[in-house]
Amino acid sequence: MFPRATRVYPITDVRLTGLPLAEQVRRLIKGGATLIQLREKHLSPDEFYNQAKEALTVASQHQVQIIINDRVDIALALKADGVHLGQDDMTPETARVLLGKQALIGYSTHNSEQACRALKMPVDYIALGPIFPTSSKSDSQPVVGLDGLRDVCQIAGNVPVVAIGGITEENAPAVFGAGADCVAVIGAVLNIPSKISDRTRRLISQN
Repeated sequence: MFPRATRVYPITDVRLTGLPLAEQVRRLIKGGATLIQLREKHLSPDEFYNQAKEALTVASQHQVQIIINDRVDIALALKADGVHLGQDDMTPETARVLLGKQALIGYSTHNSEQACRALKMPVDYIALGPIFPTSSKSDSQPVVGLDGLRDVCQIAGNVPVVAIGGITEENAPAVFGAGADCVAVIGAVLNIPSKISDRTRRLISQN
């Protein structure tokens, strides 16, 4: 079950920060993060596995939950708390069979039609985005906007909606005002590696 108290959901980026996963997780935890997604598109599977293993060790010392992006096999091997899947990844139904009932499974959606389909799947939350223009993903989908977010939040019922894409400290209040349960952020907290903890803390405290 998605932790309803979670309002800020940081996502790692080794290329952006120049920091290994464990150090990113350490700094995010210091800033108050309690749910972190390990997302690395530019590491080899072995590198991702080894770095994720170290990151999970850090997280377990602080009772912080770790979600693995895309790689159900790595989430399973490391006994991570769950996995986040995209439209072209393994289906949530298959991931649920492999990971079990207790695993957190999230699913990316980019419009109301995809969100409606996702609501029929065995997922714990749906991510919707990009809400605003973003440079964090090279394959970014068309911008959803606050109106699109508001529409999906109205149909989501009890399934939490995590808004993602171009979210900053300045526009996060409007995102929550449109109905999002949580915001997923990359650049907003990672852009200045030396200030990861401070920026995470500030975003959490203001939302």
